[in-house]
Amino acid sequence: MTAATTGAAAIETAGLRLLHTMIRVRDLDKSLDFYTRLLGMKMVRRKDFPGGKFTLAFVGYGEETDHAVIELTHNWDQEQDYDLGNGFGHFAIGVADIGETCRRLRAEGVSIPRPPGPMKHGGTVIAFIEDPDGYRIELIERA
Repeated sequence: MTAATTGAAAIETAGLRLLHTMIRVRDLDKSLDFYTRLLGMKMVRRKDFPGGKFTLAFVGYGEETDHAVIELTHNWDQEQDYDLGNGFGHFAIGVADIGETCRRLRAEGVSIPRPPGPMKHGGTVIAFIEDPDGYRIELIERA
């Protein structure tokens, strides 16, 4: 049930903004290379927490004051790969030329489990790629 179906007042959204999405990464250097060099994001900030044995690195297409970013969490002593779970789906990035983007990423060894093609019932051209940890990223061609 939602506020619309229950008659409850909707929350006031003034001042609310999506800040970041956190994903756990196994190899921080490999993930930073993927998100910055291959997807063109920049590292917004990074902080090591020696007491907790982890590093947080934030990447995105703009400063956190104006854009949502991705928080890459690297636990230093993680010996096994992470279970991606069955609740996470993907996040999406808009690209100007999906064919060229996928050609460039494929040449870099990026996994493309769903090559570019029209979405059923919509015509929008999409593709799915995977980051070094297996997280799915949807690419959506935007004019």
